[in-house]
Amino acid sequence: MKRLHRRLRILILSLFSVSVLAPVVLVSFRLKHISPTGRREFLEEFSSRKFSADVWRLNSVDQEEGEGLKEPKQVIYEDNKFVSTVSYSSNNIHHSAESRDAAERTQISERNGTTRRSAKEDEQIQHREVPSTSRGQEKLDQIMVQRVQNGQHREQSSSDKKVKEVKDQLIRAKVYLNFAPPGSNSHMVKELRLRMKELERAMGDAKKDSDLSRRAWQRTKAMEVSLIKASRTVPDCSSMATKLRAMTYNTEEQVQAHKNEAEHLIQLAARTTPKGLHCLAMRLTSEYFTLPAEERKLGNQEKARDGDLYHYAVFSDNILACAVVVNSTVAHAAEPEKIVFHVVTDSLNFPAISMWFLQNPPGRAAVDIQSLENFEWLLKKYASSLQKQNAHDPRYNSALNHLRFYLPDVFPLLDKIVFLDHDVVVQRDLTKLWDVNLKGKVNGAVETCQEGDASYRRMDMYVDFTDPFVSEWFNANTCTWAFGMNLFDLQEWRKQNLTAKYGSYLQLEHGNPLWKAGTLPIGWLTFYNQTVALDRRWHILGLGYESNVAASDIDRAAVIHFDGVMKPWLEIGIRKYKGYWTKHVMYDHPHLQQCNVHE
Repeated sequence: MKRLHRRLRILILSLFSVSVLAPVVLVSFRLKHISPTGRREFLEEFSSRKFSADVWRLNSVDQEEGEGLKEPKQVIYEDNKFVSTVSYSSNNIHHSAESRDAAERTQISERNGTTRRSAKEDEQIQHREVPSTSRGQEKLDQIMVQRVQNGQHREQSSSDKKVKEVKDQLIRAKVYLNFAPPGSNSHMVKELRLRMKELERAMGDAKKDSDLSRRAWQRTKAMEVSLIKASRTVPDCSSMATKLRAMTYNTEEQVQAHKNEAEHLIQLAARTTPKGLHCLAMRLTSEYFTLPAEERKLGNQEKARDGDLYHYAVFSDNILACAVVVNSTVAHAAEPEKIVFHVVTDSLNFPAISMWFLQNPPGRAAVDIQSLENFEWLLKKYASSLQKQNAHDPRYNSALNHLRFYLPDVFPLLDKIVFLDHDVVVQRDLTKLWDVNLKGKVNGAVETCQEGDASYRRMDMYVDFTDPFVSEWFNANTCTWAFGMNLFDLQEWRKQNLTAKYGSYLQLEHGNPLWKAGTLPIGWLTFYNQTVALDRRWHILGLGYESNVAASDIDRAAVIHFDGVMKPWLEIGIRKYKGYWTKHVMYDHPHLQQCNVHE
């Protein structure tokens, strides 16, 4: 019997030895026959599992205190911060959660921003009562549940969280490469460059997490392993912070240079006449001069002097812009036969604009076209003052732009007139404007002094109130208003002699500009205390720049204004607003098709 027990003991020990030694023998045999590539992948996978909990985050150093720099805090993305984070292995989290107490689980939840439970389990945690043995434990569990909820909300609202992590990894890799000596070709440098190429190729043009491929997620894990290796080669936090500051400074300089270049190009594009419009003007001009003199006159010219009709003034050298203003106004007019448009342009574009309205008359409305040469005697007195504005943009010095201050002299037989800029579109009948009570004042306009509004402007933003004359006669807190759609009482204008006041203000600038170039600042001074506020629905501004004007406000407005440099006839025009303008252009017109003018 003793011999039998001895044999059984030997057998059991032998089987136990075989079960222990067999895996070791099999693994060593496999490693001998594995390829170099496979061996490297095996080691990387082993390293990622081993060090997945030892996560290094790139973070800006909070501040320098004491003798040196503190180590960056390990935090995650938050609503108002842009800091880096890396994902932990889900397997490690589950294994560690079993062996750690409630405080450690809370720390994991804080560092990851979310837990790995299912949505159903999370919902149960949020609704069930958590039992606890003490008040401290109960409070700790409540904090943990709250952080789980915050993590879920953050995961739902931040759809580009992983994309930001990938970009952060690339930045960290560049930092480590910058630490390498010039011309270095070490194994670590090669590995980081390879990982960067692979990750950039896998990421492509992804803007949100759903755009990332499965391959990109795999490359992210491989990059994190390489970054952990690189972090061990650069233990000096101070040198890392210095390098990051230098990179941040250089990046900010590059961004500012690109912004300045973009702004310059936008301003240049705004001053350039599109090729199609230039072609249109040339064709119309050539056709105009082929007509006999008696056929060059527009009809209904007797209406131009009838004070009982509704008169509108447009000063422009742009053919299509004038056409849109006229077409949109007539299309929404209750009585188009009572409308008279006075278009004033320069001598260069006078033949083209005349020919356009000869070929495309605006229904029963009348159009009166005049050349700026007819009013040269008005501008001679103030021509030298206009040149003092020293504007880089010639549009600000344009005589057409400043002709609005001579309206009583340009139209001596009229008592009231509505002035429209050439970059507006009319969407309602404007007849009721003539019923507005101006209360003995000259100008009716929409105000732009409401803070938070896209068109908000203050007088001191455009006028220099440090000048004694300006500060004595004007109040910087006076509400501002907009040009673009204005109702002018020309009779009261003549009584107040505002044109002479405008001329005297131009003479004030003795080498030191008192206001920004353009007509708006000097208009505020000329019509100071002479303006009545109109309902905001008469005139909406902001369609010529990124102002985020609501579609509901645009639809309610009587006149919409493409103020700014992004005009709708230019390629830089804002696409979501262009449709309001293009629907009034006759793109099927033969001249527009021949000149390749299209939407």
